[in-house]
Amino acid sequence: MFARPFGRLSAALFFVFMALSVTPSSAGELPRPEGKVLLTVEGKIANTTDGRAALFDRAQLEAMGLQELRTSNPFVEQVHTYEGVLLSKILDAVGVEGETLVARALDGYNVDVPVEDVRKYPVILAMKQDGKVLRVRSKGPLWIIYPVDQHEELRAESFSGRSIWQLTTLTVK
Repeated sequence: MFARPFGRLSAALFFVFMALSVTPSSAGELPRPEGKVLLTVEGKIANTTDGRAALFDRAQLEAMGLQELRTSNPFVEQVHTYEGVLLSKILDAVGVEGETLVARALDGYNVDVPVEDVRKYPVILAMKQDGKVLRVRSKGPLWIIYPVDQHEELRAESFSGRSIWQLTTLTVK
């Protein structure tokens, strides 16, 4: 006699619990890095590795496809060949939902990089310079490089400040 009302209550509680535990979202889960994390992307992103941020090691970044860029840079002498992943591919992988990237370096320096820059120009996240892996001593392991020689407007001082080296974190706002 009491089983039936209790059964309905149990079913109702089950459906309430299920509704609360499922979040309607297009968010996805990215593979977890197996090596040392070089880049953390956090903030307004749809896809994460841990529910909070997207973490990338060297192998994951390289798997996105490497791009070469031969250009000058206001912080080093001569023209160099940089190799790295297009920053736009990283933004696509994490499902960026904001308009500004706050790029942060190992030493705490940070700078705002408009997402529009990354969509308009082939900006790379360099991991190599002239075939050599970038280390902390050589402004690595990650360095945002703009195609300065290919686009004259990128020679403005406002863009050179966005070429942050020793990059560790991108916070999407």
